[in-house]
Amino acid sequence: MKTQLTLDEAQALAHDALLAVGVPEWEAGVCARALLDAERDGLPSHGLSRLPFYLAQARSGKVVADARARVDVKGSVIRVDARHGLAFPAIARGVERAIPLARELGMVAVAIAQSHHFGVAGAPVEQLAREGLVALAFSNAPSAMAPWGGKRPLYGTNPIAFATPRAEADPLVIDLSLSKVARGKVMLAKKAGESIPEGWALDTEGRPTTDPDAAIAGSMVPAGDAKGAALALMVELLTAGLTGSHFGFQASSFFEAEGEPPGVGHLILAFDPAHFGEGYTAHVETLLTAMLEQDGVRLPGARRYATRARHAERIELPAALVEELRAYCGTPAD
Repeated sequence: MKTQLTLDEAQALAHDALLAVGVPEWEAGVCARALLDAERDGLPSHGLSRLPFYLAQARSGKVVADARARVDVKGSVIRVDARHGLAFPAIARGVERAIPLARELGMVAVAIAQSHHFGVAGAPVEQLAREGLVALAFSNAPSAMAPWGGKRPLYGTNPIAFATPRAEADPLVIDLSLSKVARGKVMLAKKAGESIPEGWALDTEGRPTTDPDAAIAGSMVPAGDAKGAALALMVELLTAGLTGSHFGFQASSFFEAEGEPPGVGHLILAFDPAHFGEGYTAHVETLLTAMLEQDGVRLPGARRYATRARHAERIELPAALVEELRAYCGTPAD
Protein backbone atom coordinates (compact mmCIF):
# COMPACT_ATOMS: atom_id res chain seq x y z
CA MET A 1 0.00 0.00 0.00
CA LYS A 2 1.34 3.41 -1.02
CA THR A 3 0.78 6.96 0.19
CA GLN A 4 1.23 10.01 -2.02
CA LEU A 5 2.81 13.12 -0.51
CA THR A 6 3.66 16.49 -1.94
CA LEU A 7 7.35 17.34 -1.84
CA ASP A 8 6.69 19.88 0.90
CA GLU A 9 4.79 17.30 2.96
CA ALA A 10 7.55 14.72 2.59
CA GLN A 11 10.25 17.28 3.43
CA ALA A 12 8.36 18.42 6.53
CA LEU A 13 7.73 14.85 7.68
CA ALA A 14 11.40 13.88 7.43
CA HIS A 15 12.55 17.17 8.95
CA ASP A 16 10.19 16.89 11.94
CA ALA A 17 11.13 13.26 12.58
CA LEU A 18 14.80 14.26 12.72
CA LEU A 19 14.06 17.17 15.04
CA ALA A 20 12.17 14.76 17.31
CA VAL A 21 15.33 12.72 17.96
CA GLY A 22 17.50 15.77 18.63
CA VAL A 23 19.00 16.66 15.25
CA PRO A 24 19.48 20.47 15.07
CA GLU A 25 17.30 22.57 12.77
CA TRP A 26 19.76 23.23 9.92
CA GLU A 27 21.19 19.72 9.98
CA ALA A 28 17.69 18.21 9.95
CA GLY A 29 16.78 20.26 6.90
CA VAL A 30 19.91 19.18 5.02
CA CYS A 31 19.33 15.49 5.83
CA ALA A 32 15.63 15.63 4.89
CA ARG A 33 16.40 17.30 1.57
CA ALA A 34 19.10 14.73 0.69
CA LEU A 35 16.74 11.81 1.34
CA LEU A 36 13.89 13.48 -0.54
CA ASP A 37 16.17 14.15 -3.51
CA ALA A 38 17.03 10.45 -3.63
CA GLU A 39 13.32 9.60 -3.75
CA ARG A 40 12.76 12.11 -6.55
CA ASP A 41 15.60 10.55 -8.54
CA GLY A 42 14.06 7.08 -8.26
CA LEU A 43 16.61 5.79 -5.72
CA PRO A 44 14.42 4.62 -2.81
CA SER A 45 17.17 2.39 -1.39
CA HIS A 46 18.98 5.65 -0.50
CA GLY A 47 15.87 7.68 0.19
CA LEU A 48 13.38 7.99 3.03
CA SER A 49 13.49 4.23 3.68
CA ARG A 50 16.84 4.96 5.34
CA LEU A 51 15.36 7.43 7.79
CA PRO A 52 13.98 4.94 10.36
CA PHE A 53 17.48 3.47 10.68
CA TYR A 54 18.95 6.96 11.21
CA LEU A 55 16.28 7.81 13.79
CA ALA A 56 16.74 4.60 15.76
CA GLN A 57 20.51 5.13 15.82
CA ALA A 58 20.07 8.74 16.95
CA ARG A 59 17.91 7.53 19.83
CA SER A 60 20.37 4.81 20.84
CA GLY A 61 23.39 7.14 20.61
CA LYS A 62 25.05 5.29 17.75
CA VAL A 63 24.54 8.49 15.77
CA VAL A 64 25.38 11.68 17.68
CA ALA A 65 22.09 13.43 16.93
CA ASP A 66 23.21 16.97 17.80
CA ALA A 67 26.63 16.73 16.13
CA ARG A 68 27.76 19.81 14.24
CA ALA A 69 30.51 19.14 11.72
CA ARG A 70 33.85 20.85 12.32
CA VAL A 71 35.74 22.24 9.30
CA ASP A 72 39.47 22.94 9.06
CA VAL A 73 41.20 24.18 5.90
CA LYS A 74 44.88 23.54 5.28
CA GLY A 75 46.09 24.62 1.84
CA SER A 76 43.97 22.82 -0.74
CA VAL A 77 42.62 20.26 1.74
CA ILE A 78 39.31 20.86 3.51
CA ARG A 79 39.17 18.55 6.50
CA VAL A 80 35.71 17.92 7.93
CA ASP A 81 35.09 16.04 11.16
CA ALA A 82 31.51 14.74 11.07
CA ARG A 83 31.84 13.94 14.79
CA HIS A 84 29.80 10.76 14.37
CA GLY A 85 26.71 12.63 13.22
CA LEU A 86 24.82 12.00 10.00
CA ALA A 87 26.89 12.48 6.86
CA PHE A 88 24.81 14.99 4.92
CA PRO A 89 25.56 18.12 7.02
CA ALA A 90 29.29 17.28 6.97
CA ILE A 91 29.18 16.85 3.19
CA ALA A 92 27.28 20.12 2.80
CA ARG A 93 29.82 22.03 4.94
CA GLY A 94 32.72 20.61 2.95
CA VAL A 95 31.18 21.29 -0.47
CA GLU A 96 30.28 24.84 0.59
CA ARG A 97 33.94 25.55 1.34
CA ALA A 98 35.19 23.67 -1.73
CA ILE A 99 33.47 25.83 -4.35
CA PRO A 100 35.35 29.13 -3.80
CA LEU A 101 38.59 27.39 -2.89
CA ALA A 102 38.61 25.28 -6.07
CA ARG A 103 38.06 28.42 -8.14
CA GLU A 104 40.99 30.05 -6.37
CA LEU A 105 43.46 27.14 -6.35
CA GLY A 106 42.31 25.03 -9.29
CA MET A 107 41.72 21.85 -7.30
CA VAL A 108 40.75 20.91 -3.76
CA ALA A 109 40.07 17.81 -1.68
CA VAL A 110 37.32 17.50 0.91
CA ALA A 111 38.29 14.78 3.40
CA ILE A 112 35.44 13.82 5.75
CA ALA A 113 36.19 11.74 8.82
CA GLN A 114 34.11 9.89 11.45
CA SER A 115 31.00 9.92 9.33
CA HIS A 116 27.94 7.85 8.50
CA HIS A 117 26.02 6.69 5.39
CA PHE A 118 27.15 8.79 2.40
CA GLY A 119 23.78 8.66 0.65
CA VAL A 120 23.58 9.21 -3.11
CA ALA A 121 27.19 9.73 -4.13
CA GLY A 122 26.11 11.56 -7.28
CA ALA A 123 24.45 14.35 -5.29
CA PRO A 124 27.52 16.33 -4.09
CA VAL A 125 29.35 15.95 -7.40
CA GLU A 126 26.28 17.16 -9.31
CA GLN A 127 26.14 20.19 -7.02
CA LEU A 128 29.79 20.97 -7.73
CA ALA A 129 29.30 20.49 -11.48
CA ARG A 130 26.43 23.00 -11.42
CA GLU A 131 29.01 25.45 -10.09
CA GLY A 132 31.24 24.77 -13.11
CA LEU A 133 33.58 22.30 -11.40
CA VAL A 134 34.57 18.76 -12.34
CA ALA A 135 34.16 16.50 -9.32
CA LEU A 136 34.82 13.00 -8.01
CA ALA A 137 33.48 11.44 -4.81
CA PHE A 138 34.35 8.27 -2.93
CA SER A 139 33.07 6.71 0.28
CA ASN A 140 33.72 3.55 2.18
CA ALA A 141 31.04 1.70 4.12
CA PRO A 142 30.64 -1.19 6.58
CA SER A 143 32.06 -4.43 5.21
CA ALA A 144 29.89 -6.16 2.64
CA MET A 145 32.39 -7.55 0.09
CA ALA A 146 35.18 -10.04 0.50
CA PRO A 147 38.58 -9.57 -1.15
CA TRP A 148 38.64 -11.45 -4.44
CA GLY A 149 39.16 -15.12 -3.68
CA GLY A 150 38.07 -14.73 -0.04
CA LYS A 151 34.80 -15.33 1.81
CA ARG A 152 34.86 -12.86 4.72
CA PRO A 153 33.76 -9.31 3.86
CA LEU A 154 36.37 -6.63 4.52
CA TYR A 155 35.38 -3.84 2.09
CA GLY A 156 32.24 -1.79 1.83
CA THR A 157 30.28 -1.54 -1.40
CA ASN A 158 32.14 1.77 -1.66
CA PRO A 159 30.46 4.09 -4.17
CA ILE A 160 32.30 6.19 -6.73
CA ALA A 161 30.71 9.21 -8.43
CA PHE A 162 31.84 11.70 -11.09
CA ALA A 163 30.22 14.79 -12.55
CA THR A 164 31.18 17.33 -15.17
CA PRO A 165 29.54 20.58 -16.20
CA ARG A 166 28.18 20.87 -19.73
CA ALA A 167 27.86 23.89 -21.96
CA GLU A 168 24.06 24.13 -22.12
CA ALA A 169 22.70 21.07 -20.37
CA ASP A 170 22.44 19.42 -16.98
CA PRO A 171 25.73 18.01 -15.71
CA LEU A 172 26.81 14.55 -16.79
CA VAL A 173 26.71 12.41 -13.62
CA ILE A 174 28.16 8.92 -13.20
CA ASP A 175 27.27 7.20 -9.93
CA LEU A 176 28.04 3.57 -9.21
CA SER A 177 28.52 1.13 -6.40
CA LEU A 178 31.48 -1.24 -6.53
CA SER A 179 29.18 -4.15 -5.81
CA LYS A 180 27.01 -5.35 -8.68
CA VAL A 181 24.08 -3.67 -6.92
CA ALA A 182 23.82 -1.40 -3.90
CA ARG A 183 23.41 -3.32 -0.64
CA GLY A 184 20.40 -1.15 0.14
CA LYS A 185 18.50 -3.07 -2.56
CA VAL A 186 19.10 -6.29 -0.63
CA MET A 187 17.81 -4.60 2.53
CA LEU A 188 14.67 -3.48 0.69
CA ALA A 189 14.10 -7.04 -0.58
CA LYS A 190 14.52 -8.38 2.97
CA LYS A 191 12.02 -5.87 4.32
CA ALA A 192 9.54 -6.76 1.57
CA GLY A 193 10.01 -10.51 2.10
CA GLU A 194 11.25 -10.94 -1.47
CA SER A 195 14.11 -12.92 -2.96
CA ILE A 196 16.98 -11.27 -4.83
CA PRO A 197 18.28 -12.15 -8.31
CA GLU A 198 21.10 -14.67 -8.51
CA GLY A 199 24.43 -12.98 -9.15
CA TRP A 200 23.97 -10.19 -6.60
CA ALA A 201 25.46 -11.91 -3.57
CA LEU A 202 27.16 -14.96 -2.04
CA ASP A 203 26.36 -16.77 1.22
CA THR A 204 28.91 -17.33 4.01
CA GLU A 205 30.31 -20.32 2.14
CA GLY A 206 30.90 -18.30 -1.02
CA ARG A 207 27.96 -19.81 -2.92
CA PRO A 208 25.50 -17.76 -5.02
CA THR A 209 22.28 -17.03 -3.12
CA THR A 210 18.85 -15.50 -3.78
CA ASP A 211 18.04 -15.25 -0.05
CA PRO A 212 18.50 -11.67 1.22
CA ASP A 213 19.27 -12.90 4.76
CA ALA A 214 22.01 -15.19 3.44
CA ALA A 215 23.29 -12.31 1.29
CA ILE A 216 23.48 -9.95 4.26
CA ALA A 217 25.35 -12.56 6.30
CA GLY A 218 27.61 -13.34 3.33
CA SER A 219 29.17 -11.08 0.71
CA MET A 220 28.02 -8.87 -2.10
CA VAL A 221 29.51 -9.71 -5.50
CA PRO A 222 31.88 -6.97 -6.74
CA ALA A 223 31.15 -5.29 -10.04
CA GLY A 224 33.73 -6.53 -12.52
CA ASP A 225 34.76 -9.38 -10.21
CA ALA A 226 38.46 -9.06 -9.30
CA LYS A 227 38.69 -5.56 -10.80
CA GLY A 228 35.78 -4.33 -8.71
CA ALA A 229 37.32 -5.80 -5.56
CA ALA A 230 40.60 -3.99 -6.34
CA LEU A 231 38.72 -0.71 -6.82
CA ALA A 232 36.94 -1.24 -3.50
CA LEU A 233 40.34 -1.59 -1.82
CA MET A 234 41.45 1.63 -3.50
CA VAL A 235 38.41 3.47 -2.13
CA GLU A 236 39.04 2.13 1.38
CA LEU A 237 42.51 3.68 1.27
CA LEU A 238 41.39 6.99 -0.26
CA THR A 239 38.62 7.46 2.31
CA ALA A 240 39.22 5.69 5.60
CA GLY A 241 42.95 5.53 4.99
CA LEU A 242 43.47 9.24 4.36
CA THR A 243 41.00 10.44 7.01
CA GLY A 244 41.91 8.01 9.79
CA SER A 245 38.35 6.66 9.82
CA HIS A 246 37.20 3.07 10.17
CA PHE A 247 37.91 0.65 7.35
CA GLY A 248 34.89 -1.33 6.25
CA PHE A 249 35.66 -4.35 8.43
CA GLN A 250 35.98 -2.06 11.48
CA ALA A 251 32.75 -0.15 10.88
CA SER A 252 29.44 -1.09 12.50
CA SER A 253 26.26 -1.54 10.48
CA PHE A 254 24.28 1.37 9.03
CA PHE A 255 21.13 -0.68 9.66
CA GLU A 256 21.40 -1.66 13.34
CA ALA A 257 20.57 0.68 16.20
CA GLU A 258 23.05 -0.75 18.68
CA GLY A 259 26.83 -0.63 18.70
CA GLU A 260 29.56 1.93 18.20
CA PRO A 261 29.24 4.65 15.52
CA PRO A 262 30.26 3.44 12.02
CA GLY A 263 32.89 6.19 11.74
CA VAL A 264 33.52 5.80 8.00
CA GLY A 265 35.27 8.26 5.66
CA HIS A 266 34.55 10.15 2.44
CA LEU A 267 36.71 11.98 -0.08
CA ILE A 268 35.46 14.57 -2.59
CA LEU A 269 37.76 16.09 -5.22
CA ALA A 270 36.86 19.25 -7.14
CA PHE A 271 38.69 20.73 -10.16
CA ASP A 272 38.16 24.07 -11.87
CA PRO A 273 38.63 23.40 -15.60
CA ALA A 274 39.53 27.05 -16.19
CA HIS A 275 42.88 26.38 -14.47
CA PHE A 276 43.69 23.57 -16.89
CA GLY A 277 43.01 25.22 -20.23
CA GLU A 278 40.34 26.89 -22.34
CA GLY A 279 37.15 25.57 -23.89
CA TYR A 280 36.61 22.59 -21.60
CA THR A 281 32.83 22.30 -21.88
CA ALA A 282 32.86 22.70 -25.66
CA HIS A 283 35.44 19.95 -25.88
CA VAL A 284 33.30 17.72 -23.65
CA GLU A 285 30.35 18.14 -26.02
CA THR A 286 32.45 16.78 -28.89
CA LEU A 287 32.64 13.42 -27.14
CA LEU A 288 29.06 13.40 -25.86
CA THR A 289 27.71 14.29 -29.31
CA ALA A 290 29.66 11.41 -30.86
CA MET A 291 28.19 9.08 -28.26
CA LEU A 292 24.60 10.17 -28.87
CA GLU A 293 24.95 9.74 -32.64
CA GLN A 294 24.83 5.99 -32.03
CA ASP A 295 21.40 4.41 -31.75
CA GLY A 296 20.64 3.04 -28.29
CA VAL A 297 23.17 5.19 -26.44
CA ARG A 298 22.06 7.38 -23.56
CA LEU A 299 24.24 9.45 -21.29
CA PRO A 300 24.83 8.32 -17.71
CA GLY A 301 22.38 10.06 -15.39
CA ALA A 302 19.76 10.70 -18.09
CA ARG A 303 17.28 8.28 -16.55
CA ARG A 304 17.74 9.92 -13.14
CA TYR A 305 16.96 13.36 -14.55
CA ALA A 306 13.85 12.02 -16.30
CA THR A 307 12.63 10.44 -13.06
CA ARG A 308 13.29 13.69 -11.19
CA ALA A 309 11.16 15.60 -13.69
CA ARG A 310 8.26 13.18 -13.14
CA HIS A 311 8.48 13.80 -9.39
CA ALA A 312 8.39 17.57 -9.64
CA GLU A 313 5.38 17.82 -7.33
CA ARG A 314 4.73 14.51 -5.56
CA ILE A 315 6.37 11.28 -4.49
CA GLU A 316 4.88 7.94 -3.49
CA LEU A 317 6.03 6.14 -0.35
CA PRO A 318 5.09 2.89 1.37
CA ALA A 319 2.19 3.64 3.72
CA ALA A 320 3.92 1.76 6.55
CA LEU A 321 6.98 4.01 6.22
CA VAL A 322 4.85 7.16 6.37
CA GLU A 323 3.09 5.87 9.49
CA GLU A 324 6.43 5.01 11.11
CA LEU A 325 7.80 8.50 10.48
CA ARG A 326 4.61 10.14 11.71
CA ALA A 327 4.89 8.14 14.92
CA TYR A 328 8.29 9.75 15.54
CA CYS A 329 6.69 13.14 15.06
CA GLY A 330 3.71 12.29 17.28
CA THR A 331 1.41 12.81 14.29
CA PRO A 332 -1.48 10.36 13.83
CA ALA A 333 -1.80 8.55 10.50
CA ASP A 334 -4.52 9.67 8.12
